[in-house]
Amino acid sequence: MSALTTEDIVIVGLVAETKEDATRQLAVKLANDGRVTDLDGFLADVRAREEQMATGLPGGIGIPHARSAHVTVPSVAVATSVDGVNFGAADGPAHLIFLIAAPDGADDKHLHILAALARKLVHEDFRQSLRDANSGAEIAAIITREVQQ
Repeated sequence: MSALTTEDIVIVGLVAETKEDATRQLAVKLANDGRVTDLDGFLADVRAREEQMATGLPGGIGIPHARSAHVTVPSVAVATSVDGVNFGAADGPAHLIFLIAAPDGADDKHLHILAALARKLVHEDFRQSLRDANSGAEIAAIITREVQQ
């Protein structure tokens, strides 16, 4: 099984004005790493999912996600943002953003990833460890250790 997150698909200090811009920057990382085969097609799938319900969670978290024919391997691209990006959470902008990409026909793999991530994100110490991380490698190591078990 490939790693859900590697340093190549992490952005520390993301600068984005909108959730669309943040999502695009993360999706580009996935495409550059060979995890997404059609950037625009994948982004359309993410947008369609986002239109169903906002993906902002309390605690400064954004979790845009989609199952897509344009995804080759289940992946989680991660960004930290000092200024935050509005993903529709009632308590304000997201400072931790997780773009979850699951291949079409991957059963409910993305739901398992979401559930594992959600179980960790309720813990402030986990969120803080991600916010405090200084590199993509450090964030990828935390996600791999804590979520992909």
